[in-house]
Amino acid sequence: MDIQSIKKQFEEDLSKAVSKDDLVGLKVKYLGKKSEIYSALRSLGDLNPDERRAQGAELNRLRTEIESAIKDRGGELSSGEKGVKVDFTEPGKKFELGHKHPITQIYEELFEIGKSLGFSIAEGPEIEADWYSFEALNIPKDHPARDFADTFYISEEVNLRPHTSNTQIRYMERHKPPIRIIAYGRTYRKDSDVTHTPMFHQLEGLLVDDRVTFSDLKGVLTTFAQGIFGKDRKVRFRPHHFPFTEPSVEIDVSCGLCGGKGCRSCKYSGWLEILGAGMVHPNVLKNSGIDSKKYQGFAFGIGIERIAMLKYETDDLRLFFDNDLRFLEQF
Repeated sequence: MDIQSIKKQFEEDLSKAVSKDDLVGLKVKYLGKKSEIYSALRSLGDLNPDERRAQGAELNRLRTEIESAIKDRGGELSSGEKGVKVDFTEPGKKFELGHKHPITQIYEELFEIGKSLGFSIAEGPEIEADWYSFEALNIPKDHPARDFADTFYISEEVNLRPHTSNTQIRYMERHKPPIRIIAYGRTYRKDSDVTHTPMFHQLEGLLVDDRVTFSDLKGVLTTFAQGIFGKDRKVRFRPHHFPFTEPSVEIDVSCGLCGGKGCRSCKYSGWLEILGAGMVHPNVLKNSGIDSKKYQGFAFGIGIERIAMLKYETDDLRLFFDNDLRFLEQF
């Protein structure tokens, strides 16, 4: 067997190898059981001792060189460039892990608080009939919120919901009290400035039963407020007016920056408004098919971006939608 001839032929074949499949083929051709090298090794027993030693050493050396050359060529093909080796001592590259958007984080915190109080989660459509967006909620035809300048209308009787209260009506139509739900999702209004966007997120709570008082409302909302902002924060309730609740209130928490003493962030009042609430108006219960003489309830609504702005001390709501990683990576 001409070892030099085999070596030369192998080098030519190796130079033409462009894939790992080619290398597998070379290994079979030169080192497999049907190769000349394998046949020569099996024939060593027919030689005298001196020839056997010399021939065996040369064949083993050739086999080792071929195995090494195939391995090296495999490394070159894996690296994508001939002659380039992988340096396993080189420090690895750090890959940044993603995380949840701050709006999602606020939602999940509120969900956990709600679930701990026995509330379940409900969803409703974003494209809604006028009845569920306004009429059933005791909002009269001449109310400013129903103006074309405030609400996105698809037709005279269909709109993009301005709040998630539509989910409350739909749920009450299908379920009998006791009812304890949290409704959430995207809502739409024709506003756009540093504290408003045309699309924003809301979360609303509804509890209806035969023994529901304003004290229950205060206890639940105090738990929500302190669960989000901290148990050291004070909570106060101010009289207000909403067509769908009576009596109605707005809820404030003490300013976390000044401890309630008054600063620029809270406009020197010591308080920050966080949500609106009240006892469900009897007309809303009637419109939903619930006996208002037997059952009472309370409802509250929270703007998620509003909570995020206050919690993270952000002065422009639009930052939550700009997808600027320099801003989002802070959360």
